Amino acid sequence: MFGMKLDPKKIQGMMSKMGIKQEEIEANRVIIEQKDKNIIIENPQIAKINMQGNESFQISGDVREESKEDEKANREEDIKTIMEKTGKSKEEAETALKQANNDLAEAILSLS
Repeated sequence: MFGMKLDPKKIQGMMSKMGIKQEEIEANRVIIEQKDKNIIIENPQIAKINMQGNESFQISGDVREESKEDEKANREEDIKTIMEKTGKSKEEAETALKQANNDLAEAILSLS
């Protein structure tokens, strides 16, 4: 079986016959929030698999971990940067960062 080349269309057909549906999901980042840290997956490839009514996800990509303290420090640093670049208040910078899903460049552009 390891030396065989499988046709993706045949695989999809076999999966369909077994009641398995797979769909690709586009995303920029996946964050798994845990009590003391976050697992962050950049450039993810995500497959949503539905097998007989049960949904599961298969995720691969560039994985890193970030402690909650690191996350808080990074957020504060981002807020300071936004304030410096735009001349806006801390509250405005926090709101822009939140609305931009923590994308620093997007937050700065939205306030410029």
